[in-house]
Amino acid sequence: MNVCSPSFAEREKASNSYLVSLLVSVVGLPFPFLNLLAMFFFNYVHRRDTYFVRWHCMQAMFSQLGQFLVNNVLWWWTVAIFLGPLAFGSTYIAFLITVLIYNFIDLIATAATASNIRKGASPQWYVYGVLTDIFCKP
Repeated sequence: MNVCSPSFAEREKASNSYLVSLLVSVVGLPFPFLNLLAMFFFNYVHRRDTYFVRWHCMQAMFSQLGQFLVNNVLWWWTVAIFLGPLAFGSTYIAFLITVLIYNFIDLIATAATASNIRKGASPQWYVYGVLTDIFCKP
């Protein structure tokens, strides 16, 4: 993404998209769909903003979509274990550890991205940045 010196207000709005992502991740932890809904709403609110703001709102939303997918699988797998159809085993533990690591990395990357945007940088995440480039047009 090539953007020439966004204003302070634009950097603030773009950074806030990542902060909202962090907030809804912590508050909506037991219910992954709430996180995604909040990010869709935030993205909708800023749909008419500048390209810089829209791009970062969308990248934050794609980040939440990835987190939603892995957390949702873990959630339903856990429910299936407690309700009885599935057994607790090493595969579940391995997936649980993987999801915890993924969530921790996402948390750190989201906080770092929010901080870097406020300083004037425009970080692009590997997978989510490519998706954002495809779906967010100037």
